[in-house]
Amino acid sequence: MPEVADKKPSGGESALTAGCLLFLVLVADVAAGLLVVIGLAVRGLGRMDAGSGRTATSVPPVDWAPVLGFGSLALVVGVTAVVLLRIGHRVIGAVQLTVCAFLAVHTLWSWP
Repeated sequence: MPEVADKKPSGGESALTAGCLLFLVLVADVAAGLLVVIGLAVRGLGRMDAGSGRTATSVPPVDWAPVLGFGSLALVVGVTAVVLLRIGHRVIGAVQLTVCAFLAVHTLWSWP
C-alpha cells in the first residue's frame, strides 16, 4: 500500500490550489501570532499598572508569558508543518518549518 506522501497530486490539484492553501495557512499563522502579541501587550499594560505601588528596590517577578505564548505558537506551527509534509505539500510544509524555526529562536531569545 503506497504512502500518502508518495502519491502524486491529482490532475485537479493545481498550483492555484496549492497557492491558496499556502496563503490560508500563512494568514492563520499571522492571526495566531497577532493574538499572542495582543495578549502579551494587554498583560504588560496590566503589569505596569500593578507595579506602580512598588519601591525601586523590589525586583519584579519573572514573566513566563512570552516564553509560553511564543513557544506554544511555535509548537502549533511545527505540527502544522509536519502534517502538511505528510500529506504531500512539501513547499508549504517547508515554509511552515521556516516560520516554526523563527518562532523557536524568538522563544529562546525571550527566555528570562
